[in-house]
Amino acid sequence: MSTTHEAGWAHASGALRGPSWLRPPSDPDALVPHLWSQTAHKVDGELHVGGLSVSELVANVNTPAYVLDEVDFRARAGAFRDAFAGYDVFYAGKAFLCTTVARWVQEEGLSLDVCSDGELTVALRAGFDPARIGYHGNNKTVTELRRAVAAGIGRIVLDSFDEIDRLAMVTAETGTTARVMVRVTAGVEAHTHEYIATAHEDQKFGFSITSGDALEAVRRVLDAPGIDLLGLHSHIGSQIFDSSGFEVAARRVLALQARISTELGVVLPEMDLGGGFGIAYTTQDDPSDPAQLATEMSKIVEHECRGLGIPEPRLSIEPGRAIVGPAMCTVYTVGTVKPVELDGGAVRTYVSVDGGMSDNIRTALYDADYSCTLASRTSDAPPVLARVVGKHCEAGDVVVKDEFLPGDVAPGDLLAVPGTGAYCRSMASNYNHALRPPVVAVRDGVARVVVRRETVEDLLATDMGDQ
Repeated sequence: MSTTHEAGWAHASGALRGPSWLRPPSDPDALVPHLWSQTAHKVDGELHVGGLSVSELVANVNTPAYVLDEVDFRARAGAFRDAFAGYDVFYAGKAFLCTTVARWVQEEGLSLDVCSDGELTVALRAGFDPARIGYHGNNKTVTELRRAVAAGIGRIVLDSFDEIDRLAMVTAETGTTARVMVRVTAGVEAHTHEYIATAHEDQKFGFSITSGDALEAVRRVLDAPGIDLLGLHSHIGSQIFDSSGFEVAARRVLALQARISTELGVVLPEMDLGGGFGIAYTTQDDPSDPAQLATEMSKIVEHECRGLGIPEPRLSIEPGRAIVGPAMCTVYTVGTVKPVELDGGAVRTYVSVDGGMSDNIRTALYDADYSCTLASRTSDAPPVLARVVGKHCEAGDVVVKDEFLPGDVAPGDLLAVPGTGAYCRSMASNYNHALRPPVVAVRDGVARVVVRRETVEDLLATDMGDQ
């Protein structure tokens, strides 16, 4: 039974001891390899990524900064491409997208998901093949649909009856045909945070299979001129570590596909299984590798189709954060170290860094766990249980809830947090008018800024008070 406190998780009974899975490190200088990108390692206590030390990196761009390991990114993209050969593998633009990353995704043979006009703009600016782009979203406007159709987007994932009507209007007025998938909710809850579990009934995405809305949506799409239905789309959530949830979802979605064939006389050629595969943020996380996931998911679909007597559709998956998440870390500079004595003589050490919830909202939003390491030097000091916090005017501004750091951690030290490639820069904000950090891609000893740091001029450009 979990213990709660009116002031939140940080003040609950046992919070000072840290989580049960966190243990003092035997070697404070060592990295836990599966938490970091492939080229990350330490030399005399200093973190190196892509052949460069973090001290060299931040000397040019300052901190905080996101460091993106190109070798790691491409390797993970290639691993999903190869493991899921015969599938369409869609990289999640919402996890992190810039023109450079879009080009990497295309070069590695993956397709791309976007879910806004802004993401589509970045993809097209990068020269991404629109036929390999999927367009998600639960409230696409007529303007957005017009642009997607005009660009020749490979598939639009329909999410409501209103959207079916809007798209039919757009194709009628333009004399074009749009290729679509119908997003369905299979009533399967992934074992993840409520806000990122997307297949249960009481939420905003998709058409319910149970209520009959999904079948009705398919009927309407088939009746609509100018809309070509490719298949059904299902997504059960994010940060998922095994295939058990996919088995139940695939069974229900394929059963609907069989009904469509029997009752409507249409054999749908494709199906999207979703994905949202998990990554290791801390030592408690144990994600499956792409080959294992591919084997298990393919067997599930083959078994269900054989039992239903229907042909196997061409499959798509969406790995989500699993490609870019581990490929990036965030580097901060320590500003203050504050041991706080609490009731009973216990002490909590607060290590404040020069970023926070403006560059990583996930801890505050999802109660997410992260790890970190002293990145700029070696230390022989005994480890202490610390909480890494940001500089924002918010008590919930926590970056790493609990981590063992050397007891001599001090202002000016560099800390690095792994696993920040997904949903950190893409969800970053200007809270307290913070400037969003740069993204620096590194490979073979060369660093290049692929997203520059915001400037004060960027902030003031939208402030019209003196105009």
